[in-house]
Amino acid sequence: MPGENLSRDEARERAGLLSVDGYEVALDLRSAVGDFAGEGPRTFRSVTTIRFRSNDAGAGTFVDLIAPSVTSVSLNGEDLDPAAVFDGSRIQLESLAEENELVVDAQCAYSRTGEGMHRFVDPEDGEVYLYTQYEPADARRVFANFEQPDLKAPYRFSVQTPEGWTAWSNGVGELVDGAWQFAETKPISTYITAVVAGPYHYVTELYERTFDDGSKLVVPLGAMCRKGLAPYFDADDVFTVTKQGLDFFHDHFDYPYPFGKYDQAFVPEYNLGAMENPGMVTFREEFIFRGKVTQASYERRANVILHEMAHMWFGDLVTMRWWDDLWLKESFADFMGAFSMVEATRFTDGWITFANNRKSWAYRADQLPSTHPITADIRDLEDAKLNFDGITYAKGASVLKQLVAYVGRDAFLEGARRYFKRHAYGNTELGDLLSALEETSGRDLASWSRSWLQTAGVNSLTPQVTLNAEGRITELAVVQEAVASHPELRPHRVAVGLYRRTAGGAVERYARAEVDVDGPRTVVGELAGAEAPELVLVNDDDLTYCKIRFDEGSLATLRERLGDISDPLARALCWSALWNATRDALMPARDFIDLVLRFAGRESDIGVLQMLHAWARSALTHYAAPEWRETGGRLLAEGALKELRIAEPGSQHQLTWARFFGAVASSEADLQLLQGLLEVSGGAKIDGLDIDQELRWAFLETLATYGAADENVLAAELARDDTASGKRHQVRCLAARPSEAVKAQAWAQVVESDALSNALVEATISGFQQPSQRALTAGYAEKYFAVIERVWGERSIQIGMDVVRGLFPGLQDSRATLDATDAWLSEHGQAAPALRRLVLEARDDLARALRGQTCDRVAVG
Repeated sequence: MPGENLSRDEARERAGLLSVDGYEVALDLRSAVGDFAGEGPRTFRSVTTIRFRSNDAGAGTFVDLIAPSVTSVSLNGEDLDPAAVFDGSRIQLESLAEENELVVDAQCAYSRTGEGMHRFVDPEDGEVYLYTQYEPADARRVFANFEQPDLKAPYRFSVQTPEGWTAWSNGVGELVDGAWQFAETKPISTYITAVVAGPYHYVTELYERTFDDGSKLVVPLGAMCRKGLAPYFDADDVFTVTKQGLDFFHDHFDYPYPFGKYDQAFVPEYNLGAMENPGMVTFREEFIFRGKVTQASYERRANVILHEMAHMWFGDLVTMRWWDDLWLKESFADFMGAFSMVEATRFTDGWITFANNRKSWAYRADQLPSTHPITADIRDLEDAKLNFDGITYAKGASVLKQLVAYVGRDAFLEGARRYFKRHAYGNTELGDLLSALEETSGRDLASWSRSWLQTAGVNSLTPQVTLNAEGRITELAVVQEAVASHPELRPHRVAVGLYRRTAGGAVERYARAEVDVDGPRTVVGELAGAEAPELVLVNDDDLTYCKIRFDEGSLATLRERLGDISDPLARALCWSALWNATRDALMPARDFIDLVLRFAGRESDIGVLQMLHAWARSALTHYAAPEWRETGGRLLAEGALKELRIAEPGSQHQLTWARFFGAVASSEADLQLLQGLLEVSGGAKIDGLDIDQELRWAFLETLATYGAADENVLAAELARDDTASGKRHQVRCLAARPSEAVKAQAWAQVVESDALSNALVEATISGFQQPSQRALTAGYAEKYFAVIERVWGERSIQIGMDVVRGLFPGLQDSRATLDATDAWLSEHGQAAPALRRLVLEARDDLARALRGQTCDRVAVG
């Protein structure tokens, strides 16, 4: 990645100098098909015309472009020597006029890493599919531009494609004289321009809306995927959620959808969940379900659709000036995605998923040494790439939920409406939004912002209960704590719930009070005199962002009656709090696993159940004492099989327990059952369980991991499922086999070669790292520290991140590995800050695992 970075200071200087009037970008993508005999990368022609103004005639600047070669550069009619002005990532421009026209003719490279113009060949039918992905700064891999969010401009794209293809971009397109010509866009940032091209399966619909003033909005809707996925594509459900979302945002934002059409492309080998390109949203194609999935998967897809739609206003219409204020789009989209989903779609329990799943991501990120304020200090593009994290998304969204409780829903939405109208097609910073919210709420948000947006770390809230002789509350207080490294105590608007058993045995809330917690100890006066609770739930209804702790009485109740809590959100909050306690080495891992074994079978919310399964596996893998892992694994497998057998045939719960059993099976009997279930005829049967192709691959990965499915078995399965999805599954299973030769080959394919695409790199790493194969991969710890700096320097940032994160020897959970990590950090103080951050985060996970193992070991003496 040498020479490809851009600093905040450089971006500020360039933004102070230039104004961009417009781009014309002509791409010739006909080279995407056919044989390729070239020695270098496969390329396409990109011709860019930029019209821009300089407020300092005679000054110099640069244009961003990452390309194998530049054919010609012309500035204001004067030809420049590409060899003199282009260094591989920038084109230097001198002696600017007040008004300028730059024309760059370049050969740009197709990508296999999901960055820039990604080229995918479908193994099923040989068809080629293209799409672009730019955030934060990969548009420069496709056309010359000023690659920073605050130099917005209108764009006109022209795209030549192979015969029979269709192309899409942000604007409406039509085929004219052999090229797809697209309507000029509104002023937008470089990173949200987009091109999708290929023989995609494409479905259309219309959205129509009549406003109170009688005006009418008609938005053409489109949804597309590879032809091989067309039989599975439930476009009707995608359109249903899309229309519900557009209705919701029109009802609440009072600003009509501003970008004309609304296409949604589900594309292969995508690095992200989705990307909010206006009028041309892209999603990972895994949101098209090839087999039976639970309602949680449909909810997740709906949430992502609505998250990206929220970006049309928060991010696309109004964009942050620089990546410091990334939260101005991502935090809002994450919050509005959940908010709109709960209020406008069939997924009315979305706040449970938010509390249990999204916030878990935030809690983890906020306790890493790399934690940062929601408004972060982003020095350059490498920093920006790593800040698409749980803090910017989920913590930011949690804080916005708290802000809504703090200022009121109506004031919050009215502030958003004023913000859109005031800054449409412009760029903003933190103060621009806060000023609008202060106007509508009447609150001074400066101190709130300092506490919540400009400091890092998560607070813990613990109840303290004093009872009188009659068993009533004398005093209930909430104690707020912070870690020494991030000591900020914040104002929290919270609900405190009191719970006890009813005559029927359910644990239900019988009293609730809202209070502003501020400082180290806050008394909840409203609950004085209430009958003694069996469970006190601080942050009931999940109004704020904090780690919930329990008093001893509440913890004892949870150990015995967690499954009896009738309210699913309260139950989810308790599970999340217990998981945080396990990660913090306050609860032994085996105790958490025991709770899962005793109570998960009674969990009604399928998304919560899936999280419990993931947490239980993580507890066993990372936090359980090594000498107990075999016992814990056996208990989990036995418990999973028991629940699988008693689950309602054909139900979501049966499928979820089947997947969990497949993941934790390890004994000879378990593996024989998995093999029997895979037999097409005459094998084992579980009433109602459909072993579809996706479930087959899930079982085969476990069988391959334990040496019960060899290369021939996996080849036969690929023949059965000779698709792009099948290939990824096969690659993962092949790398999972327990063989020194297999591990050596997988390592070489990922570390020593760049022949694999991003998706196959991810699959290979996933297969390589198996908890049951710690001894087999122990030797790679030393190799890891020897190669990561080279890999970081040679590979794209996406692949570099995948390798550094994915191959860290975290499963070699010993003091020796921790020492080796510390030694690397000490000896590589001058390594790229982004690389050091990744290693520091992995080190923290390892140190946390070792503390958890000590806690688990001490618990049994």
